[in-house]
Amino acid sequence: MPPARPVSKPAAKAQPPRAWQRMLSGRRLDLLDPHAIDIEIEDIALGLSRVARWNGQTIGEHGFSVAQHCLVVEDICAHIKPDITPAERLMAVLHDAPEYVIGDMISPFKAALGLDYKRFEAHLEQAIHIRFGLPPLMPAALKTLIKRADHACAYFEATQLVGFSESEARQFFGEPPDGYQLIITPLPPRDAHTAFVARVEALLKQMSGK
Repeated sequence: MPPARPVSKPAAKAQPPRAWQRMLSGRRLDLLDPHAIDIEIEDIALGLSRVARWNGQTIGEHGFSVAQHCLVVEDICAHIKPDITPAERLMAVLHDAPEYVIGDMISPFKAALGLDYKRFEAHLEQAIHIRFGLPPLMPAALKTLIKRADHACAYFEATQLVGFSESEARQFFGEPPDGYQLIITPLPPRDAHTAFVARVEALLKQMSGK
């Protein structure tokens, strides 16, 4: 009789790579399938206050944080469209909120990463909107307004903090809105964190009518 063949054990199934991040709030945010229940304003504010615009390549003692940038963008939106609603203002404040997880990638790098990055960013933004009682998808007109304000803020950042000439900044970001003046003083991360949370909470109260 031929010798019995050894019975091979089934191969162990490979564990999928961990796709969640533990936040300081204790939440575990699934990065591939984010849920609104796992999103906390303190986590967003903490992350954004420690993420520097322009990859930190700015003058001054402190980097210009994404948290502070978001507050300026909201203010510029209100300058351009004075009748903007509290919900629209909140979407402006949160327009870069996904960066508390993925960081602030400069535009050329985002373009290089392509649609997968955009899809990931969009899913996270939708979960954030749902968490704070906002429409999952931003209305097109508001997206256009926020983009205009975002470019205006970038103009001021570029000329005051990064070393762009005014003509060079206009070439990339366009003209700032008529009548809007801004002198940027980058805040320490703790102050940017506090200001971001306070603004979001104030807008949520306005939305609830309290």
